[in-house]
Amino acid sequence: MEHQLNLPFFDVKTRTLNGQKQIFDIIRKKFVALTPEEWVRQHFINYLVEKKQYPIGLISVEMPVMINGMPQRADIVVYNRMAKPVVVVECKAPTVILSNSTYTQAARYNLVLKAQLLVVTNGVSHFCSRIDLEKRSFTPLLEIPSFGEIE
Repeated sequence: MEHQLNLPFFDVKTRTLNGQKQIFDIIRKKFVALTPEEWVRQHFINYLVEKKQYPIGLISVEMPVMINGMPQRADIVVYNRMAKPVVVVECKAPTVILSNSTYTQAARYNLVLKAQLLVVTNGVSHFCSRIDLEKRSFTPLLEIPSFGEIE
């Protein structure tokens, strides 16, 4: 389960409860099922907090989003200090190849959330784009901006 990722190492807290492996989520402040996607999500949250200075209190996990009348969940949403979404992150398992459909999934969430940055990651590869909602265009970025660069 614990795949080698292209993200910084951190002291992951895991446990096994009733035969189910779990990982501690610092955002939800509880242990959750340790799936390959959750492994990526927790490492990416750590990266945002520790390396890019994103405040824990402005990060939401599995944010409910209504798409065409259907409830969906955005993996990670980061808000600015005015409670406006600024980053949407779609996490996939390390074995999932990131494709146009992965990016389209994040973009659908962003039709509702209207964040300025979209990120897709499988923990090995990470793609970040700046979104111009008025022009309906995106610009790929070479790296994920720090929190101070997007506020």
